[in-house]
Amino acid sequence: MTGKTSTRTSTRTLVRRAALAATAATAALVLAACGGDSGDSGSAAKESATSSAEASAGAHNDQDVTFAQGMIPHHRQAVQMAELAADRASSAEVKDLASRIQKAQDPEIETMSGWLKTWGEDVPSAMPGMDHSGGHSSGGGSDMAGMMDQKDMDKLSKASGKDFDTMFLTMMIEHHEGAVEMATGEKTKGRYGPATELADAVITAQTAEIKEMNKLLGKNAG
Repeated sequence: MTGKTSTRTSTRTLVRRAALAATAATAALVLAACGGDSGDSGSAAKESATSSAEASAGAHNDQDVTFAQGMIPHHRQAVQMAELAADRASSAEVKDLASRIQKAQDPEIETMSGWLKTWGEDVPSAMPGMDHSGGHSSGGGSDMAGMMDQKDMDKLSKASGKDFDTMFLTMMIEHHEGAVEMATGEKTKGRYGPATELADAVITAQTAEIKEMNKLLGKNAG
């Protein structure tokens, strides 16, 4: 009986050891698999982050760059024209319109400047002679649609009252039409989503303002 008992005990011990070994082996495989998953997951996360960074900086084309580099000085001139209205306009409606133009376009200048910096492109500096403070540019005009030349800006800065209102509205209508033309080109050929969205917003807002200014111009003429 003693021998049989000893044999049974030994058998149970061997079975238990075999089970423990199998459990340990399974655990090792699970850990290895988890480790592999973690590595793959980490690599995927890195690739995703890299892809996102490339998307934010790389998902644009030459048209997007041209649009931002052209619209920044275009907006700057509109803001400068709008600033003149605060002191020189006689119509409260013209002053209100000018204030809205300035509030809308200043943030857009900052936004577009940010894109260009992200893309590693040049941000246009303030155009000389455009600060209506006495400085003059050497050039006569601009190739950008709707931009005023220095003579126009000088005339506007010297005007006041009803004459200013008429001149401001006439110039700003032309200026807005140029911006709409530039924005339409961006919507058609641009690749960068935020830029084409901004272009769409410019078209919508400035088309509405053109209608408003035409009405004010008719009222001012009457």
